[in-house]
Amino acid sequence: MPQKSSVPSYRLHKPSGQARTIVSGRHVYLGKFGSAESRQKYARILAEAALPGGIPVPVEILGGKGPLVSELLVAYLRFAESYYSTEGQPTKEFRGMVDAVGPLNTLYGDTLANDFGPLKLKAVREHLVTQGLCRTETNKRIGRLKRVFKWAVSEELISPTVHEALRTVSGLKYGRTAARESEPVKPVDQTVIELTLPYVTPQIAAMIQLQLLTGMRPGEVIGMRPSDVDASADVWIYTPLSHKGRWRGHQRTIPLGPQAQVLISPFLNRPEDAFLFSPAEADEYRHERRAIVRNRKTPVYPCELRARAKRKQQALAKKSKRPKGNQYSPDSYRRAIEYGVTRSNRERMKADPAAEVIQKWSPYQLRHSFATNIRRDYGVEAAQLGLGHARTNIVDVYAEKNLSLIVDIARKSG
Repeated sequence: MPQKSSVPSYRLHKPSGQARTIVSGRHVYLGKFGSAESRQKYARILAEAALPGGIPVPVEILGGKGPLVSELLVAYLRFAESYYSTEGQPTKEFRGMVDAVGPLNTLYGDTLANDFGPLKLKAVREHLVTQGLCRTETNKRIGRLKRVFKWAVSEELISPTVHEALRTVSGLKYGRTAARESEPVKPVDQTVIELTLPYVTPQIAAMIQLQLLTGMRPGEVIGMRPSDVDASADVWIYTPLSHKGRWRGHQRTIPLGPQAQVLISPFLNRPEDAFLFSPAEADEYRHERRAIVRNRKTPVYPCELRARAKRKQQALAKKSKRPKGNQYSPDSYRRAIEYGVTRSNRERMKADPAAEVIQKWSPYQLRHSFATNIRRDYGVEAAQLGLGHARTNIVDVYAEKNLSLIVDIARKSG
């Protein structure tokens, strides 16, 4: 006997003439049967069902005219969630896809996908610009939307002419659009790094210095494990389990010299598959330091103990804080650095109101600093190898070009 489908079906409620579906035993009315509004609501219910742990989502082709844009997006995101994943977790590209399709669904979710053309795509692009997105990010999102329709053609969900027409929409050009330009990422000054390091935990300090020495991406440094480090030679080799070029079949190997070895050695005393840098351990370190800094001399009275116990119970009841995990994310790593910058400014200005205020910076800037230093000292090819890129021209994105040579020439001959 065939199994009954667990996908909520689109049905007609004859007494009212409305479309309805049944989700977990609950009747959900969608509006007039066969209307675009009812189909869009139905697609939204399927989208919610497609969340992790949900049900399989088919593409509903109602009326013989092909899917709505909203239905197409539901099907694509279901595909993308498994396609853009590493070790069972959605990647940054999947999150980028989710951000890209949101405005499209808002503006044209109730439009037939076969009727979506270049002018509508340009309208979505203009909407992104008016929302404040920079030119490069706008171009990325429009490129992702074209990829959605290309996939739909490959699945024979829409006419091939739709994607061919959308391909004629070119990206926004520099100086020829009202879209704002993004600020280029610059290397972080060594003085700024030195003013930040004393105010972060040992885990964050080690990660910062490792990036500066090796040019690792933030995702590579937060993913370090003892099992990924080959310490059999005088220069250790770190092979990340996951990296940006893995999907292309590229191998990424990062040499760790004597300074890098000293940095990671205190964190190697753990299981082979455990991450070197743990937020939970950093949290314990902060609590220990707080107790040392306080160095309390007055006795702790019973009333204070009772107050502490009460606050702890209230915190547990409200679950106001999540327990710290065993691995940083790029965002939590960035926030930890920003917190260190804030502390540095506060503590130094307490001691000296005229102290220099440093600006917040991100771990991505450390990669630019590495590339700039290596290019200056060893040349562009060395910078390419250190960054793990296939071509030397990519180095220009990361490395500030060294002007000292041409300045010296101008000083002598100009």
